[in-house]
Amino acid sequence: MAQIFHRSANTIARLSIIGVVIVVSLLLAAALEIQRSPYATYQDVAQAQPVPFSHQHHNAGDGIDCRYCHTSVENSSFAGIPPTKTCMNCHSQIWTNAPMLEPVRESFRTGNSLMWTRVDYLPDFVYFNHSIHINKGVGCVSCHGQVDKMPLTFAANSLQMEWCLNCHRAPERFLRPRDQVFNMQYVQPSSDNKIAFEGVEYTDQIALGNALKRSYKVRTVEDITSCSTCHR
Repeated sequence: MAQIFHRSANTIARLSIIGVVIVVSLLLAAALEIQRSPYATYQDVAQAQPVPFSHQHHNAGDGIDCRYCHTSVENSSFAGIPPTKTCMNCHSQIWTNAPMLEPVRESFRTGNSLMWTRVDYLPDFVYFNHSIHINKGVGCVSCHGQVDKMPLTFAANSLQMEWCLNCHRAPERFLRPRDQVFNMQYVQPSSDNKIAFEGVEYTDQIALGNALKRSYKVRTVEDITSCSTCHR
C-alpha cells in the first residue's frame, strides 16, 4: 500500500505536540503570574474610602496606638473596625467643621455605619485569627506593613498562601517580644541593637525567635503548615 503521508509528517506531528505543551505551559505560567500580581491582589494599591483616613497622621503623627481603634485584636479573630463614636471622641472637639469629615458626622447623627472598603482580604475558605498571631509575637508590620507611613492605607503584602507559608515554615525569622508587637519602629536584634528577653540579650534574630517560640509555645512547623490549620 502506498504511503499516504510524507515522512516529514512524523516530525511535524512531534513538533506540534511539543509546541502545544510549550504554549499551554506558558499560558499557565502567565495565569499564575497574573494571579500573584497587584492586578489580582491589589497589593500596594490604595483603596477608595468614604473618608480619606490616614494611619500616618493618626499613628505616627498623633501617636494613637493600634488598639485604640482595633479594640478586639488581642482577644478575637477579628481586629475590629472602630464605631463612629471612636472617631467622634476626638472629632467632636477638633476639625469639627472639616468638609471631608462630614460622612463621619452624618454617621454619628444617623447611626448608619460608614461603609469602609476592605484593604486586606482573605477568602472565606481561609481561617485567620488575629489574637493567635498577636499573642505569639507577630508584629502588625509583619502582615500590614508600615501603616504608620501610609497616608492612604493599602495592602503591603499579597496575603496569598505562599506568602503565609513563608512565615509558617520559619516563624523564628519574624517573631518579636509581645510588648513590641504594636511598635511600628521595632528593629530586629543585631550587634548594634541588642534585644532583651527573659533576662538574656540577643543580637541575632534567629536565636531570639527560637527563644520566643519556646516561651510562647508556638506549635511545630508541621502543625502550622498543615492544611487543616488554615482550611477548616
